[in-house]
Amino acid sequence: MSRKLIEIIGLSAKQNGVPVLQNIDLTIQEGEQWAILGNSGSGKTSLALALIGRLFYNGQILFHTKGIIDLVEQQHHFRTLSNTTDFYYQQRFQSQDAEDSLTIEEEVQPYLEKDKEETLQLLEQLHLTPLLQEPMIQLSNGENKRLQLVKSLLHHPSILILDNPFIGLDIDGRKLLQEIINTVSANGIHVILITTPEEIPSCITHVAVLDQGRLIFSGNRPEYHQQLPVKDSRHILTKEELSTLNRRVEHSFNSMVKMVDVTIRYGEKTILDKVNWEVKNGEHWSLSGPNGAGKSTLLSLITADNPQAYANEIYLFDKRRGRGESIWDIKKNIGFVSPEMHLYFPYTSTCFEVIASGLFDTTGLFRTINDEQEEQVNQWINLLELKDIAHKTLQQLSLGKQRMALLARALVKNPPLLVLDEPCQGLDHEQMVFFNSLVDQLCTSFNTTLIYVSHYREQLPDCINKHLYIEEGRVVKGQR
Repeated sequence: MSRKLIEIIGLSAKQNGVPVLQNIDLTIQEGEQWAILGNSGSGKTSLALALIGRLFYNGQILFHTKGIIDLVEQQHHFRTLSNTTDFYYQQRFQSQDAEDSLTIEEEVQPYLEKDKEETLQLLEQLHLTPLLQEPMIQLSNGENKRLQLVKSLLHHPSILILDNPFIGLDIDGRKLLQEIINTVSANGIHVILITTPEEIPSCITHVAVLDQGRLIFSGNRPEYHQQLPVKDSRHILTKEELSTLNRRVEHSFNSMVKMVDVTIRYGEKTILDKVNWEVKNGEHWSLSGPNGAGKSTLLSLITADNPQAYANEIYLFDKRRGRGESIWDIKKNIGFVSPEMHLYFPYTSTCFEVIASGLFDTTGLFRTINDEQEEQVNQWINLLELKDIAHKTLQQLSLGKQRMALLARALVKNPPLLVLDEPCQGLDHEQMVFFNSLVDQLCTSFNTTLIYVSHYREQLPDCINKHLYIEEGRVVKGQR
């Protein structure tokens, strides 16, 4: 007869006065492995935080185990050698500033001293051994996620909670992580996995589904025979909406991006190796490749965040870099979002301020906006259905709502070039369908040029018709 592992009785919680969990009853037995599903904002992360004691709640959570309960969070944060967290987005591309960042080897040094063999084995299993000397600030989102998992496993938890661990991982990375989770489960660790219906490892035996903080389904996996119905959230802009959105930088560019034998090195490591690529006005590109292939570095050359652009032959908006233009001359033509920008964005900014900062290409709002600009921001707030959270800070929002605010920031000035790096990361299916249909319509109606990065081919907007695949810093022909 199975014994109880966790009992959740009448669990309710609020954040900033808003209910995030409502009267949840759930029992997890020994030997069970659970997946927690639900749309963005349904309470999944709040439940995880309650389980590890980081969210005040009413009701009871009873643990029938004396082992460690560990959580691997969605967002990864780390400290500098100066013991601060004061990193900024562009710093990951500044070789001299990266010297203040711990390397992977330095980060795991306490574990190496305690059990070198196990630590090295885990690093090897999660493909981190070749990166031991890399500064943590220069790791890709997926690489950093694997490192957090290594550190957690070295704590030897009896219960391991993983909050959307597949986010930001490439195809091979997701397959590897599923295998690792299955192995962890087989070794006796109880797994509670916050994930999507598409990413459920074979070891998962039970499923719980949350909706607006309420538990609407719990049972064994065979009983979970269908996903929650997803309503069609496509939003077709009206002529009036399109006409008011027609505020953009006037341009007559022929070529938005042109790179000739572009090579980027940090010390002995080559990140990009003789990349040749041209993006012409009105083209719609996907950019893909494994974690660590050089995609973020490539984008940083376009968004004027990487100083090595000046040492290469790069043309942006028909002008070669280093011919007197400022970074703001470049950024005014670009709408940009990425997981790394999300990580470094000040969490004290309100949703309104996040969106408004896109008018000035700053990470935070540092000036007063005029009435016309305020109307422009409110228009996107209404369009993306963010009115009820417009004056809440990022730290008060679910990951999905944070992402929607940053996506609105990229779109707010209706720029001639959109550079969207994993824009649907953290969105639920409904939000993804809605956003991509919006991107399709903007590209069609305004001839917007698009560079779109995703590890999921099925998440690409319909307008994408050109593809660039890079691997180990090189353009690979014939890959899509």
